[in-house]
Amino acid sequence: MAHFYLSEDTTQATAGDRITIVGAEARHAVTVSRVQVGDRLVVGNGAGLVAHGTVVTADPGELTLTVDEVTTTPPAQPAVFLAQALAKGDRDEYAVQAASELGVDGVIPWSAQRSIVRWEGPKVKKGHERWSAIVREATKQSMRPWLPDVAPLVSTKQLAQLAGSTRMLVLEPTAQLRLSDVRPDERDIVLVVGPEGGIAPGELAHLTAGGAEPVRLGDTVLRTSTAGPAAIAVLNVSLGRW
Repeated sequence: MAHFYLSEDTTQATAGDRITIVGAEARHAVTVSRVQVGDRLVVGNGAGLVAHGTVVTADPGELTLTVDEVTTTPPAQPAVFLAQALAKGDRDEYAVQAASELGVDGVIPWSAQRSIVRWEGPKVKKGHERWSAIVREATKQSMRPWLPDVAPLVSTKQLAQLAGSTRMLVLEPTAQLRLSDVRPDERDIVLVVGPEGGIAPGELAHLTAGGAEPVRLGDTVLRTSTAGPAAIAVLNVSLGRW
């Protein structure tokens, strides 16, 4: 299987063009992945364009390939976003990684009432950068044409405001409606996953008052790190992605 790399600066490409990768991406390719002249590579721009080509120069600071084939993939409609509550022990990061590999279109970090981890002060920027790096690496690993967006940190009030313009589905073990029975429509979907201690009753009431729908996956209670990815897998079938 060809290596997959991201070059967000590549806005267009056709057969015969050359694409150059520089910086950390080129350095990793040459020094870690041992990419050499003659190897086949796949380069995406994170916005639907994917180019297949052959390496013609391979230096730690610059990697160039000649394009043989280009494909363009439109954005998914409707889009699926994961509003993941901040969680301890890197569980939120595991959720973001798996969700990105499974095809989520964007992730929304949520500071829930029961979140033990807090992004405050300098941690807001650091946390966002960490999630962005995780999403980027997961996109490369799964060879996705679209790079999921990482939204700014939201409060419960800000999250509830999204319920009016999206199909917001709150994962709640006590809900009567099963996620597998949900029939998607044209609205973008926002999956809401709580922290280790679950979503506080007041938060659930606030979200549902804004138009969110509580749903359950099954009769068991999943960790915050697995609930979101499991729900995305279910939606992938409902949306015909799988």
